[in-house]
Amino acid sequence: MRDTPRPEGTLGDIRPGPPQLRPGRALAHTTGASGSGSPHRSDSRPPQTPRGARPSDPDGRPGTTPPVPGRPTSLLLLLGLPALLFALITWQVVTDGPLVGLDETASRALVRPGRLSELLADLGNVQVAVPVLAAALACVTWRHRRIGTDQWWLPGVSAALLMTLVPVLVIPLKVLTDRPGTPAVPPATGYYPSGHTATAAVAYGAATLLLLPLLRSAGARRVLLLVCAALNLGVGFGLTRRGYHWPLDVLASWCLGTILLTALWLFLSRSSRRTSAGTPSRRTGPS
Repeated sequence: MRDTPRPEGTLGDIRPGPPQLRPGRALAHTTGASGSGSPHRSDSRPPQTPRGARPSDPDGRPGTTPPVPGRPTSLLLLLGLPALLFALITWQVVTDGPLVGLDETASRALVRPGRLSELLADLGNVQVAVPVLAAALACVTWRHRRIGTDQWWLPGVSAALLMTLVPVLVIPLKVLTDRPGTPAVPPATGYYPSGHTATAAVAYGAATLLLLPLLRSAGARRVLLLVCAALNLGVGFGLTRRGYHWPLDVLASWCLGTILLTALWLFLSRSSRRTSAGTPSRRTGPS
């Protein structure tokens, strides 16, 4: 008895022609024209959006999808924490809070006037710190001008303006708080915050921020950062050891300097990104 022919299109049929779509099969799950296998693409071309082409950040920081918002944790530590600490110290000084008593006790234990403490405190003088910043500004400005950087004058002008903000901020605070000095200095008021500490922090810190991009070696950058930290720590130690300032005066100025330097760093970073994304410089020409 001859076998009955099997109808075309049934399960198990082997035919030389291409398979036909069965009724009810979802068209979205068919492969693309180039065999990409993607259920939603008609070809194997790479994705058009930056989100599809860029892998996600391994540590989950914001910025894995555009726009890039930056690193809020770092900004919180560099801006929020010093600002909060500065406000706390100022409040304690104005209200003569318990931190002031601890501050006076620490000062009595630290004060030991000597030649070394005098020299370290002098590193915060305007006559010493500002010329160091001016030399760094001249070096950086000349370097950017020589290589034809767009807005070559901006880093130097920004750091110079930041330096002028120090007395604008410190002098009114001295008048408002009207804090007396330590027993090691003649009777007077207006010691909070420390102007020498703020001058040293901004001058040496701004010079370091400007010089760091010019150093190609990681070791050289590390040495520069260590020198900047050593200078500022030396100034703070010299002022408290000599008795020119209470420890809280120095700590508050460090907080103020950190806020100002972070603002400078953010401004220079944003300006650098705008310059690199904009028109090319005169010497490099169009790419």
